[in-house]
Amino acid sequence: MSSVSAKTENGTCTVFLSGKIDSVNALAVEQEIMALLKPGALVLDAEALEYISSAGLRVLLRLRRSHPGMKIIGVNPQVYEILDMTGFTAMIPVEKAFRRISTEGCEVIGHGAKGDVLRLNGDTVIKIYKDPDSLEEIRHEREMAKKAFIAGIPTAISFDVVKVGEDYASVFELINAQSLAKLLHEHPDEVSRYAPEYAGLLHLVHSTKASDDLPSFKKTAEKWAEYVAGSGVLSSKAGKKLVRLIKAVPENDHMIHGDCHAKNIMLQNGEMILIDMDTLACADPVFELGTMYFSYMTGTPESTMVFLGISRETAQALWKQLLQCYYETRDSAVLTDKENKAAVIGLTRFLYHTLRHNDGSEAARAQIDHAAGRLEQLTASLESLVQNAAD
Repeated sequence: MSSVSAKTENGTCTVFLSGKIDSVNALAVEQEIMALLKPGALVLDAEALEYISSAGLRVLLRLRRSHPGMKIIGVNPQVYEILDMTGFTAMIPVEKAFRRISTEGCEVIGHGAKGDVLRLNGDTVIKIYKDPDSLEEIRHEREMAKKAFIAGIPTAISFDVVKVGEDYASVFELINAQSLAKLLHEHPDEVSRYAPEYAGLLHLVHSTKASDDLPSFKKTAEKWAEYVAGSGVLSSKAGKKLVRLIKAVPENDHMIHGDCHAKNIMLQNGEMILIDMDTLACADPVFELGTMYFSYMTGTPESTMVFLGISRETAQALWKQLLQCYYETRDSAVLTDKENKAAVIGLTRFLYHTLRHNDGSEAARAQIDHAAGRLEQLTASLESLVQNAAD
């Protein structure tokens, strides 16, 4: 027996196949499918399809003639073998089904905006994405991690994509690895131990030339600035100067991670390894430092603990020592200048995020007013944001 159903979203009709398609029911299945089709792209979801005969394959051929861009997804190993042996995988994009696993009883390593990370066993961890339509995002992150790895950046590459319930997840091999955030939560007095290596990791990333197809992080920051400038939280003068300052930073053909905070750094056998590579981009280092200022120096003590899992005091100590190590100086005037330039980016990101998710509370209003006031001061005092490790 076989059953057919369909849904149409964003111009794509997805037809769900189940059971068996053979000489007995192939014609009826084809008629059911044709009755459900809508104009636009066609995807056949074969996750519940157990078997397909030559009569069913002829149905697929006829569907392909009317929908040349048709693809088949969620194919189990048995059906995939049939499609592969008969040459269908060479004619039609065919995606195998994702292995399903359970994370019941697994240790939770961390929570992030896009997903949760759990330890499957002593050798592997899994990142479960909150968005059920995150498959394209997972593919993007895997591609970015591959680019970084090939360029010599220490990072973890996902070796499998699986499903946990209805959510997609990436599986990584990270033997005995712990996040820097967790280590600092347990040993906040060891900031000075990790700051030099952290700075060295940043130097490595920022000195690595990016491939031509990496996105420009500057474009993202320009979007933040234009949104904040148009929101009315800054004076017209400050808003215009904010946009001008960010636009004036030259494009840079070297890498930045784009979200290099302590939860995205794992320590494995004494080596720092970057994860969450979906933000990998090319840009001036000020944008990297700016996103780190956002993580360590904005928000409230409570939000810092929720977001990073470390106290505000530990976060601020890490930021201060990291700046000293990154710029190899303890000159307070130099460090203040560097921090102020990074703060412009960090506060812009903070306002962009907070304004778009403003719950209207007094606490949110106070944070917005404080960040906007600080940004007003910085834009009035700065004439350039350019900075790099060699300054």
